[in-house]
Formats: sequence, structure tokens, C-alpha cells
Amino acid sequence: MSSSTLTAAPPSASLTAGRLPKWAPWVILIGAFVVVAIIFGVLNLGQPLENFNIAATVFLGALAYAAIIYVVSRIVEGPRKGTDRFVTAIVSAAFVLALLPLISLLWTVLVNGIARFDIEFFTYTMRNVVGEGGGAYHAIVGTLMITLAATIISVPIGLMTSIYLVEYGAGKALARSITFFVDVMTGIPSIVAGLFAYALFVVFFGPGISMGIMGAVALSVLMIPVVVRSSEEMLRLVPNELREASYALGVPKWLTIVKVVLPTAIAGITTGVMLAVARVIGETAPLLLTAGFTASLNWNLFNGNMMTLPVFVYNQYASQGTSPEESLARAWAGALVLILIVMVLNLGARAVAKYFAPKTGR
Repeated sequence: MSSSTLTAAPPSASLTAGRLPKWAPWVILIGAFVVVAIIFGVLNLGQPLENFNIAATVFLGALAYAAIIYVVSRIVEGPRKGTDRFVTAIVSAAFVLALLPLISLLWTVLVNGIARFDIEFFTYTMRNVVGEGGGAYHAIVGTLMITLAATIISVPIGLMTSIYLVEYGAGKALARSITFFVDVMTGIPSIVAGLFAYALFVVFFGPGISMGIMGAVALSVLMIPVVVRSSEEMLRLVPNELREASYALGVPKWLTIVKVVLPTAIAGITTGVMLAVARVIGETAPLLLTAGFTASLNWNLFNGNMMTLPVFVYNQYASQGTSPEESLARAWAGALVLILIVMVLNLGARAVAKYFAPKTGR
């Protein structure tokens, strides 16, 4: 008898073999969401799309999936496997429940903001616009410039502070004091940062001053502690063996930090910087005090008011003018653009982290 006839064929993952195929849970999951979405869609007929209850659809779809996968798995795979799949589905549903506020927020902003997500919104300002039309070009430029300036101020200060705490200040009283004050700065309200920046510039330029660079300084006060704490943790994760190997070759400490420690931790540091940017890019209160608001485009950080997207959204909502519908549409579109900017920054951080990670050989 040949060996091929003695070898048993592997069991197939099918309903007749007592096992669910790998694609079955995904089909059940998609089907549950589709059925629940259709039910809510029928109930929402004749009403605006923003009235569609996306949070309830997602949550009830998750619960429906848990019930269906339990019944199907119990019939096909037995009670033990069915219970295992049911518990897994319930845990996943709990995770979905925690995400419901975010899902609802994203859906609301997307549905209400897509109406003004057009070329005019990205190429026109609000200069001489009192009703329809206009855009947030000046606010987008102001947000990018102020955030970039704040990043340029914050990253060197925060990174050098974290290098001192990890590489030079271990066990020293100064390092403990810096750590304490960084923790205090992490919890200060954003309006306090705005007041600090305003008071600082009033000393040199007098009261009533308002410039884009003032907003950058205010945001940097909020960014620095985040950069310090995240960079400090990443530097501590670098193995000491790498430092000792560099010292054994006669490399000075400062060069070891530049050539060994920082390249090893660059992925985590980049992610921390992007988190700090995402932390401050949506701040409104400090920018109202420092950068002010304007309907015109301003490319100069050191002269005149500069509009930002958070202030633009606030201003459009608070001062609706002669066309409230248009103002609210611009406000929703501004919020959508702000969310997209944060998303792009986070995707960019992930790409940089992956590219510069030590496992890639760089």
C-alpha cells in the first residue's frame, strides 16, 4: 500500500466538518450591520441624513452579531465553541460601545460638513463675505503656520529636556524638579497658556497686541510637556547595551546620543511629537487671546491678527450674520477639515515611525 493512501486528508473547514469557515464570522458581522442599517434607513425615510442614528446602528449591529454567531456556532461547532465565540463577540461589543461617541462625532461632522467641502471653501477667505460663499483658506493657512511655529519652538526644547533627564540628570535634584514642573505644566488649562503668552508680549509691545507668533508661543507651552514626557519614555526604552557598546569603542557621550540613542528612539519620538501637535491644533481659547481673528489672509506671523480653524469654527457659530445656514455649514466644514488635518498628521507619524524604525535597518 502506498504512503499516499495512508495519509489522511486534513479536515476541511466547512459546516459539515463541525467547524465554521474563516469567512463565516465576517459574513455574519457584515450581514448584521447591513440588516440593522436597512432598518434604521427605513425608519429615517423622508428625513435629513444627519438624523440617521449611526451610534445605535453600530451598537445594535454588534449585539445582533453576538447573538447570531452564538446560535450558528453552537449548532455547527458545539456549545463550548459557541460560548467562546459569544464571549469574544461581547468583549468586542464593549470595545465598540467605548468607540460610539467617536463614531457619532465623526458621522455628525462628516454629514454636516460635506455640503461646503468644495473648491471655494479651500480657495477663498471671508473678506467682504456676509452671507453665502466664502471659505476658510485664511484659517487653514493660519492653523498650519501657527502650529508649525509652535512645533519648531517646542520640539528642540522638549527633546533636549528629555535628553538631560535620561542621559545626564539621573538622580539629581534638578532633574527631579524639572520632572515635577513638567507634570504640573501637563495639567494647566489652555486659557492659562494663552494668558501667559499675552502677558509676555504685552511687556514688550504694550496692551492690545495680537500676532500669530503669540499663538505659537501659547501652543508651545501646551506642547512642551507632552513632548518631554513622550520623548523621555522613548529614550528610556533604548537598551543600555547599545550605549555601552558605543562607549567601549571610544565614542563620546554626546555623539553616542546623536548617532545611537536618538536614531533608535526616533520612531517613538516622532509619534510623541505628532500627539503633541494633535493635542494643541484644536485649541481655541489661547488663540482667541493671542492670534485674534480676521477675515483676510495673513502670511506674516509677526504682524497683525491671524485666523485659525478652531477660531474660524467658533466665529462662524457665534456670529452667524444674515445667513445662519451658511455660517453653520462653514463651521461644520471647518471642523471636518480640522479632523482631516489631525488624521493626516497621525498617518504621517506612523509612516515616519515605520520608515525610521530600527528593524528596517536604518
